Amino acid sequence: MKRDEITKFYNQLDRSLFIDNAHKQSAGQDRPLPIGYGQTISQPSLVLEMTLQLELDERCEVLEIGTGSGYQTALLSEFAKSVYTVERIGELSVKAQKRLGKLGFDNIHYRVGDGSEGWSEHAPYERIITTAAAGEVPHKLIRQLKPGGIAIAPVGPRRCQELLKITKDENGTVHTETLCLVTFVEMKGEYGWNS
Repeated sequence: MKRDEITKFYNQLDRSLFIDNAHKQSAGQDRPLPIGYGQTISQPSLVLEMTLQLELDERCEVLEIGTGSGYQTALLSEFAKSVYTVERIGELSVKAQKRLGKLGFDNIHYRVGDGSEGWSEHAPYERIITTAAAGEVPHKLIRQLKPGGIAIAPVGPRRCQELLKITKDENGTVHTETLCLVTFVEMKGEYGWNS
């Protein structure tokens, strides 16, 4: 069962490999930690839940907005056909590429840029995940989701957002479900709080 496989891999994935600062010693704690540049590595239990909610399979091409440390990217890569990940901070993207390459993940495509725009050249995607919070549903990203696809995105104001599971049926109609309340860093660009 894919859920069990994902949970097993998550339990084996050493989070400390994705932290290269003084917070490395806290990697085993179930809480977000700073990774520099005002960004964080999300709490492990939330990374797992978001991954499970995507309902991944080996045919999925996934768009990830916010590469960060590459921790979430690693989970996506293990259970998807390919991952297209966009990070606005070049230094974080370079570190993640080196880290994930060293760990043997070879189905990941990297881009430095404005994640709120998505990555239209490779759209549409079976799955989309954003690891930064938008002030409103990021419609440009949802337009890049295939019919039958699933997107997971934190949406709402600063300090507290709803984690949304957004599905697009075969007719292109979008349905939204709230999974839980979360707190993420801001998505920059068109859908940020300060836009």
